[in-house]
Amino acid sequence: MNKEYYMKKMILVSIGIVLALALVSCASAPSNDEMASQPSIAEIAVDDGRFTTLVAALDAAGLVETLSSDGSYTVFAPTDDAFAKLPEGTVEALLNDIPTLTNILLYHVVSGSVMAADVVGLDGAMVETLSGDSVMVKVDMGNVYINDAQVIITDIEASNGVIHVVDTVILP
Repeated sequence: MNKEYYMKKMILVSIGIVLALALVSCASAPSNDEMASQPSIAEIAVDDGRFTTLVAALDAAGLVETLSSDGSYTVFAPTDDAFAKLPEGTVEALLNDIPTLTNILLYHVVSGSVMAADVVGLDGAMVETLSGDSVMVKVDMGNVYINDAQVIITDIEASNGVIHVVDTVILP
């Protein structure tokens, strides 16, 4: 594998973690009435405006329907600025390598809804993502990191889980 291929693979895996973490369940889930009135994770990402690259990647990988469906997910969602930190050409290359893209996206998702208070309690833990790989959760000086990505916005609740915004694409 060359360095460019490895970087692309890492980016896709990171996206997967965000999506995998969106799948972690939470004991304090909203009632069915509350959930019915909330948009899905996919709808929030589309409507927000800060996740256009993530939405394009999810669409290319065929994961929009999954994040729109019933279930419970925790997604660590990289912003467009996070994707812009990747080496030039990486996003385009990933969009042309759907298996790697899918793996990276699923590396951003956890099964069940994990709220920020729960994530903080996971300091030092390895958490399995939907990609099958694990991410490291760490808390440092009040900041939460998933691998090397800092969680910058927490607890965006959706009908099918929760979104935590990260400043970096998480790569396996």
